[in-house]
Amino acid sequence: MKQAWKTLKRLHSDEKGAEGLEKLLIIAAIVLPLLGLLIVFRQAIGNWASSMWNQISSDAGQSVPGSGGVDVPSP
Repeated sequence: MKQAWKTLKRLHSDEKGAEGLEKLLIIAAIVLPLLGLLIVFRQAIGNWASSMWNQISSDAGQSVPGSGGVDVPSP
């Protein structure tokens, strides 16, 4: 009886390990292609982020459209 119990315990722990491995493989299947895209398009993404940052920083001191000409105070 003890031998059967030990065998069942071992099989149960193996299932947990297999489940963890399956989760890891699913996460890797999602993350690795995204990482590849980031590496391939890193220059374009950097240029886009830089242009957005420049646009936001240049618009920071201007009045808000539709505010009736009231300037928004800058911090």
